Amino acid sequence: MASQPNGPGYDAMVVAPVAWVVGGRLAPEDDEWAREVAHLHLDASIPSDALAGLEAFSHIEVIFHFHRVSPSAITFGARHPRERQDWPAVGIFAQRGRVRPNRLGVSVCRLLAVADRVLTVQGLDAIDGTPILDIKPVVREFLPRGEVTQPPWMTELMAQYWGD
Repeated sequence: MASQPNGPGYDAMVVAPVAWVVGGRLAPEDDEWAREVAHLHLDASIPSDALAGLEAFSHIEVIFHFHRVSPSAITFGARHPRERQDWPAVGIFAQRGRVRPNRLGVSVCRLLAVADRVLTVQGLDAIDGTPILDIKPVVREFLPRGEVTQPPWMTELMAQYWGD
């Protein structure tokens, strides 16, 4: 097994945004994200041909930074999702909350258009001004193989998340 240089506090990794969210929601509300339309503006440091061929895909996976989450709000241990005491206290890696150690979000959204240096997407659960760290096409062969399972509390939590 490879050694871990400094554990969870390891901070030598540097990433820079490849794009920025423009439009869509202004605040990180929990539900009804499916109808949100936003634009991902490519950062000036990225050549426009980085998007070549992306228009052939129906969906993209977007990795982003929860930039409004204060480092002091980060949670490592178990907590009740959405502070609901009727749901079990589960570790941060058993939920998708934004107060995670590296404040990273991952979302699959519909790609509506690619024009110039802008991607128009629907169903991205990131807010206006969010830095985008990476963009990948959704490829059928990378989707889960076999049945996907989850606990009942997660199904209840997600019931209105997309709102569709």
